Amino acid sequence: MTRTPVGAAGAAPDEEPGAEAFCAWLLARLTDYLGRPVGADTPFAEAGLDSVAALSLYGDIEEEYGPLIDPTDIQLYPTARELARFLALRAPGPAGRHTRVRPAFVFTGQGSQHPHLTSGLYLHSTGYRGHLEEAADALVPYLGGRSVAELILGGDPAVHRTAFTQPVLFAAGYALARMLEESGAQPVAVLGHGVGEYAAAVVAGALSLPDAARLVSVRGAFMQYLPVGGGMLATGATAEQAAEAAATERAVTVGALNAHRATVLSGELAGLERVAARFAAERVGYRFLRVAHAFQSPLMAPVVPRFTAVARRLPLGPPRLPFYSTVNGALHEGALDAGYWAAQITAPVRFADGVRRLVAEQRPTHLVEIGPRPVLLPFMRRLGGAEGPACLPVCRGPRTNAVDLAGVLSALEAGPFAGALAA
Repeated sequence: MTRTPVGAAGAAPDEEPGAEAFCAWLLARLTDYLGRPVGADTPFAEAGLDSVAALSLYGDIEEEYGPLIDPTDIQLYPTARELARFLALRAPGPAGRHTRVRPAFVFTGQGSQHPHLTSGLYLHSTGYRGHLEEAADALVPYLGGRSVAELILGGDPAVHRTAFTQPVLFAAGYALARMLEESGAQPVAVLGHGVGEYAAAVVAGALSLPDAARLVSVRGAFMQYLPVGGGMLATGATAEQAAEAAATERAVTVGALNAHRATVLSGELAGLERVAARFAAERVGYRFLRVAHAFQSPLMAPVVPRFTAVARRLPLGPPRLPFYSTVNGALHEGALDAGYWAAQITAPVRFADGVRRLVAEQRPTHLVEIGPRPVLLPFMRRLGGAEGPACLPVCRGPRTNAVDLAGVLSALEAGPFAGALAA
């Protein structure tokens, strides 16, 4: 029978209800296993909790409270306090209690683009249309006078050229997020995958729309004109397997860590071909991504000095909303300055770490994928677990329309719909 513990002391005022009692129970179990008291913030490994004891702890948790966690969660939440918060988040509350919707916005990166992206929403949502035009106007000076709105509506294949891909995705992400906010869905935290961090930073208040438009445009343009010859390989390898494979190739690195057995390698094509052959022999799934460059890798380094020179001239500040960095895989503290955006160009995307931290620390009820089509949704669901936050996309493709949007807003208890939908 599942029980929620009561009656322990010492939790922080904003602690998840029940977390203090879970923490007290965990500390008592750890004392039994180790023969000495353990601090609530002492990492289990430092305390001497080996794999056998960790498995025993998992068994005790399941026996006492039911199937709230998986064995691997003890590694993901490696202190009594962190694991207690996670247990409290998973534990069922009193019957009939209404949980306030707490959405987190997760912005999709490069790879989600396609001709006519979000065109249905542009035609049927006044809110989306207005914000996309706002972003398009901010981008026009850097795109040779071309409007991203016209690129989208015209089904222009130029959306697959990096110099346009990144501004288009930024504009769509910005407009989708502002549309949701305008309808009453206010995010408790934001996270972006790769170039998705730019729209996330604007929503978090760290970048203005004009400054973000300038940065994302020069970023895409500088990358577009790098020599071709790089590529990216999506794999079913674990993080360890991906790192081992990259270590055998001088010009191949890990480009993204999206979830367990969902990694991306980036680098020179010849090296990626050899890695692919290795994975084929090991029966590890893989596919080459449709890209012309090795994004999120040191092959992007020639872009960094020119990009940094532009970024240093802009007033870059700290986010006002919790901003979970996929450069660091954690909550970002301080300003998102030129150094951050420069490092982001070559650093691997630590999406899995960022989402896990966001879910554990912000306790969202919903993870909303902000992008032109679902790309991150399967990873988000795996990272959140069966009892984690609900995961939904705001846009499922170019045909997403007012009716689809109404369903998303309903799930987020946002509205009234009339404020965002066309008459």
